[in-house]
Amino acid sequence: MLLHTRIIWEKAWRIRVDTVQLPSGRTTERAAVEHPGSVVLVPLQEKDEEPYILTLRQYRFTLQQTIVELPAGTRDWDEPWLECAQRELREETGYRAADFIPLGHIWPAPGITDEEMAIFLATGLTADPLPADEDEELIVESILLSELVAMAMDGRLQDAKSVVAILRTAAYLNDQ
Repeated sequence: MLLHTRIIWEKAWRIRVDTVQLPSGRTTERAAVEHPGSVVLVPLQEKDEEPYILTLRQYRFTLQQTIVELPAGTRDWDEPWLECAQRELREETGYRAADFIPLGHIWPAPGITDEEMAIFLATGLTADPLPADEDEELIVESILLSELVAMAMDGRLQDAKSVVAILRTAAYLNDQ
């Protein structure tokens, strides 16, 4: 049973600490991240009849290293999913897409957050950049989809949202 809630940090998302009473009668605290949701983008380029995906090399402070991942970003609390996808694609890759194909939603870490991520395959890319976020240093790379699938399967691609989105994209394109 929830006894008390307090927000201890708030910016684009919030950290909430709840005081709860367990069925045993014991009282304890639980922390959770309240999140407005985010999008994951799979920007598809066709080169020599083969599908390539625009990926990012991005330094992640929590890991203290640079990782390969797909473009993604947090939406505003009431922002429509597609509008967020369109904005984030332009901010992070410098491209706009003619089409956004929804590939479902995932919960990246349901043990600590209510964040929901929408996955979109972005096709028909043309250059149309927006200014990047000030706190991000991104290197955009084009990698063969088949190589990304191999990286997802052998552990070289470890970012969970990217692994799921790449495997869903491969399955979607295989069914076409």
